[in-house]
Amino acid sequence: MQSLALCDYITFEEAEEIILTVEGEPVPAGPDNLVYKAAETLKDFAGGAAGGAAIHLEKRIPVAAGLGGGSADAAATLLGLNELWRLGLSRRELSTIAAGIGADVPFCLTGGTALARGKGEILTPLPPAPAMGVVLALPSFGVSTAEVYARFDATPVGKRPDTAAMIKAIRAGKVKQIAACLGNVLETVTFAMHPELRELKQAVLACGALGALMSGSGPVIFGLTPDLPSARKVAARLAAAGIRTLVTST
Repeated sequence: MQSLALCDYITFEEAEEIILTVEGEPVPAGPDNLVYKAAETLKDFAGGAAGGAAIHLEKRIPVAAGLGGGSADAAATLLGLNELWRLGLSRRELSTIAAGIGADVPFCLTGGTALARGKGEILTPLPPAPAMGVVLALPSFGVSTAEVYARFDATPVGKRPDTAAMIKAIRAGKVKQIAACLGNVLETVTFAMHPELRELKQAVLACGALGALMSGSGPVIFGLTPDLPSARKVAARLAAAGIRTLVTST
C-alpha cells in the first residue's frame, strides 16, 4: 500500500453534536459517509470523554474509484477528533478502532509505504518508495467494491502479483522495477464488467507511463512515471485523447 499526495481536507470544530458538511465530489453527509461513521465509532468508544463536532469535508479524491479516499477521510477523522476531544488515545488504540471501520483505515492512519496482510489491518512498514509521478486516468463511472469482491469470490484466481519482487524493488528504490512488478487480481473481474478499462490501461501505457494498473477494485487506472514533469506529459497526451486525468505523486 502506498500513499499519494492527492488528498481531501477536513476541519473540526467543537459542537454539541456530530454534524458533517461536504463540498466538492458528491458524497453523503450522513451515516453512510465514513467520516460520520468514524466520528460515531470514536464517540461510542470514548463514552463520556467525547463531545460533539462540526466536521467539514472538502472532497477532492474521486469517489467510488478504488483510491481509498473514504478510508483516508475516516483515518483523518479519528486523528482529528482524538485531538479535538483530548482523548489521548494511542496510535495502537486508534488502529484497533480503525480496523472496525474499514480494512484500509489502519494503513491510512500512518500512510507511507507498507505491506498489508490479512484484510489490510496487519501492516509491516517498508522503506519509503522512491519519488514517482502518478497519473490517474478517471473513467466517467464508479464501481461498487462490494460487487467486485462478490464476483471475485466466484472467479478462479489467475496469476497473483509477486509481492516479494515488489518489496525488493521498493527497497532498491528503482521506479522501473516497481512498475514491472505491478499486478492486481481484481482487474480480471472489473475489466469483465467494464471492458473499456482494459483499453484505458493500454492508453496510459501508450502515452508514456512506465507501468499502469487498476487501483483497488477500480475503475481508476494509474500510471507511474519517474517524476512529476513526466506525469504531466503523460496526462497531456491522455487529455488530448479526451481522457480525464489527475496528476499527483507518491
